[in-house]
Amino acid sequence: MNTFRQWIAPLALLALLGPAQAQILVGQTAGFTGTAAAGVKETADGARLWIDAVNAKGGVNGQKIELLSLDDGFEPKRAAENARKLIEDNQVVALFLNRGTPHTEAILPLLERHGVALIAPSTGAMVLHQPVNKWVFNVRATYQREAEKAVDHLSAVGITRIAVVHTDDSFGTDGLEGAKKGFARNKVEPLLVIKADRSKPDYGAIVPQLVKTEAQAVLWIASGNAVADGVKALRKAGSAAQVVTLSNNASSGFIKSLGENSRGVIVTQVFPYERSIAYPVVREARDLAIAKGLSDISPAMLEGYAGAKVLVEGLRRAGKSPTRERLQAALEGMGKFDLGGLEVSYSAADHTGLDFADLSIISIEGRFRR
Repeated sequence: MNTFRQWIAPLALLALLGPAQAQILVGQTAGFTGTAAAGVKETADGARLWIDAVNAKGGVNGQKIELLSLDDGFEPKRAAENARKLIEDNQVVALFLNRGTPHTEAILPLLERHGVALIAPSTGAMVLHQPVNKWVFNVRATYQREAEKAVDHLSAVGITRIAVVHTDDSFGTDGLEGAKKGFARNKVEPLLVIKADRSKPDYGAIVPQLVKTEAQAVLWIASGNAVADGVKALRKAGSAAQVVTLSNNASSGFIKSLGENSRGVIVTQVFPYERSIAYPVVREARDLAIAKGLSDISPAMLEGYAGAKVLVEGLRRAGKSPTRERLQAALEGMGKFDLGGLEVSYSAADHTGLDFADLSIISIEGRFRR
């Protein structure tokens, strides 16, 4: 199983230094390789902006946070095995910022069995919101809300011939449910709905259907590479249909994968504009990024950054040497926590987090614009 040496090396050092250098160990499994790799890297980079800043000031209650990240190749079975290792072997106090809907579903039984909280899963799956799962603390809005907003926008600008392409897993099905709500409210029927293989979409079968029916727009619910390759195939076939995809693809890596076909693609967003100084959380993240030599932040980085703020606050409230049980209780009692212009509140009856949803379009310069 692949790991990232620079994240594991500190653990070996910890063993040598002993308890005088006590750390809080948090686990992450995500697809650092595979079809979602670009977005995964950026969310992790965003999280590390805040974690590193907190550690530089002495950590949380005198203890530094160590994030142990394992690569699952964006495969649900590997995600579950990684989570088991992190929980049972590494004895992490919590899991954090994993990626993917079926991947999270594969992890859920382990959370219940071991009493471990999962903080800021990078997925908007409705199953993580309703019914409330005691161990899951969402930060971002749902995919259903995003897909619904996408259909609302297309209908508002007079586009009615809308096709939906969705991956054949729980993520795709979840996004489709949100789209259906949008279609129903706007009294529009989808032109066609196409289910695509998650690992190997058959563009030779998908694209001709979109071209033949003269779709004006395509809501493409899939991971970054799958959508990028789909857009390329669509343009090669001569279609100028407006393509809309969800926030799982809100990364600069996704824009790069689109290449010359990026202009005009709409991506839903679940955090404020990453260049908006109106939000303190955005200013703070950008300042830390610049201090690290980065020129800018992406929406994906902002998601990771916001998740890290929730993680750190939960650990702070859990007290010195936090246990799994105390962290869960601290998070569930977190009312009206200000991320920096965005407020997160949890209770025993609500682990939703934020409900923010917006739209962006990729400009000719290859940047998200709103």
